[in-house]
Amino acid sequence: MSSTYFAVSPPIHQLGIKDAFDGLTTQEKLYAHHMARAAWHGTRIILRQVSPESVDIYDFIIELHNSCLGNWKVLVEGGQTTQAELDAFLNYAATFLSNIGNYYGQGDQKFIPAVSAECLERLGRRSDTLGKLHAKIASPILAVPPYALGYPGKRAQSAYYPGQGPISATEVDAVSRVLEDKAIYPENTRLRKVDNRNVVTYELLQASVEADKHPTPLGTLQSGEPVLIVRGDHSTELANICSSLSEAAKYTSNDKQRLFLSQYIESFRTGSLHVYRDSQRTWIQDKNPRVENIFGFVEPYRDPAGIRSEFEARLPWAEGDSENNGKGPFEKALFEPPDFTSIHTLAYCSSIIFPGINLPNYNDLRQEHGFKNVIIANRMTAESNEAVPCPFVDPSEAEAFQKHKYPAYYWWVVLHELLGHGTGKLLAQDAKGLFNFDSDHPPINPLTGKPIDSWYKPGQTWTGQFGDLATTVDECRAELVGAYLMDDAELLALFGFTADSETSADDLTYNLYLQLGVDGLRGLANYNPENGTWGQAHSRAHFATLKCLLTDAEGFMTVDFNGQEEKVVVRIDRTKIRTQAKPALGRMLLRLHMYRSIADVKSCREYYEDLSRVDSVYLQWRDIVLAQKQPRWVFVQANTFLDGGQVVLKEYDHTPEGVIQSWAERDV
Repeated sequence: MSSTYFAVSPPIHQLGIKDAFDGLTTQEKLYAHHMARAAWHGTRIILRQVSPESVDIYDFIIELHNSCLGNWKVLVEGGQTTQAELDAFLNYAATFLSNIGNYYGQGDQKFIPAVSAECLERLGRRSDTLGKLHAKIASPILAVPPYALGYPGKRAQSAYYPGQGPISATEVDAVSRVLEDKAIYPENTRLRKVDNRNVVTYELLQASVEADKHPTPLGTLQSGEPVLIVRGDHSTELANICSSLSEAAKYTSNDKQRLFLSQYIESFRTGSLHVYRDSQRTWIQDKNPRVENIFGFVEPYRDPAGIRSEFEARLPWAEGDSENNGKGPFEKALFEPPDFTSIHTLAYCSSIIFPGINLPNYNDLRQEHGFKNVIIANRMTAESNEAVPCPFVDPSEAEAFQKHKYPAYYWWVVLHELLGHGTGKLLAQDAKGLFNFDSDHPPINPLTGKPIDSWYKPGQTWTGQFGDLATTVDECRAELVGAYLMDDAELLALFGFTADSETSADDLTYNLYLQLGVDGLRGLANYNPENGTWGQAHSRAHFATLKCLLTDAEGFMTVDFNGQEEKVVVRIDRTKIRTQAKPALGRMLLRLHMYRSIADVKSCREYYEDLSRVDSVYLQWRDIVLAQKQPRWVFVQANTFLDGGQVVLKEYDHTPEGVIQSWAERDV
């Protein structure tokens, strides 16, 4: 497995926001400014969650920018670098800052600068501060292995599990059982294994402003090792976040906003995720806000165990405003539509900037209280502006594929977020012993024809039970829901696609199914054959869908493979979309939906691991996909500043220098 070096400038997209921001009132701008500051104060939390060296690399980049006042040519003129070395370093720095760490947000592979150790040493001589930082990063910034994020070992590492030596999935799972017994959620924690002369203890590092002087015992594993909790992880950053949230509270528009900000602050201060869950209940009730937000330890994509979450902060706002009624026992009685669908983002502090999101991330809260569905308009612009031809479609189809790609992708994302993540019911028993289904006459499982015999027991959650499978199965299910609906004539007509539109409904459907094949191939780039792991939940989902269409759709999809010419091309049969392809997706969707609804982890693991297994010819396809891989996108975002009581917005050039300047001026 090879790491990525930077020899060419990555595509840089500006998340333009000026027009939307200018439409806010003075009060709304002040609220947005302080919320954005709170968001950016989360940067060092994310860096610390990515790798041990990420904070120091970040400081090295910012200090180097400040040492030359952003006039990078000074480094060439002073003999610290050549122009080629400088360009390579700037490309690396921009990519590092956009991903908030030295591992890709999409794929979790490590990337390293295409500069020599000697060049970095010369840069470090510019000041004492740079020299001290260089001494810390000189080895890890260039070191491979580790190649990717994963359980700590010889070839991978994870800052979610700092400590002495590797930690196994079995150990993490054993600690999780202790947390479950104590009703402690793991999302805002890291787990440190301490081995003192063969006496092992496990320390749960909980994110909070309040810091404990001494660890508190939680319990012991069945094998006897003690588990302790230590509050105060990320204490400084969370204190800064709380300070900015307190300022933002002065400019809220309603009581709901004041309440969830106070709940955010209490949760970040104490480390209580029970309070954070209360904040999400309140946040859901804040309907149609002019300035929207989400804060917290949200997405568990990067934890190899699939339970600990990266801190994220996003500041967007709206662009504009039979049994179970025939739905069956495995669906919510009432589908509650979100209060907006299209927004712009001012500050998106995360290692991945998604084009769409559905929140909150707790399935039980979505099920009981509703959710918000978000399409990020200025992020989607990058998709619409993408002009690089796809190497995995036949040249005769390339022009049409490119023409219809954006509308097909856009509405697929809409359906993914709205109906994919927004539907489904988890059958469960609560702490009082009450069921949310008729336990005396359990519903019939359509996969077996027999009454269900499993459900979520008290204290059990979707992520806690499914672990490393939870995020990828959830994303796969959502992708399948969106894809399954993309041939519905009535639905597409609501979106403006008919037989007579410029992009016809049939064009959209055909393009979407071709996209399923293309995305499945691209997903292979995020598979690590050395340890059989996937670096991104969506990529694994896309590949599993590709295999479903190849193996269960009776000739609908084929992949032409020419190893000598290094080509793989997806082909689909338009006449079999509704007769073969859609039913195959439906069968896959039904399985994942049922496994998820009734907590059938064993069946899900057997089915999904087989469907997403990469072997034989798929490994040969992967080699070609890697050879055809384009540089990853980098995003540059705006900043806001206070000037005489007024909020000033500043946008930056979509160049590596502009990306670095934007982060330097955030001063976090």
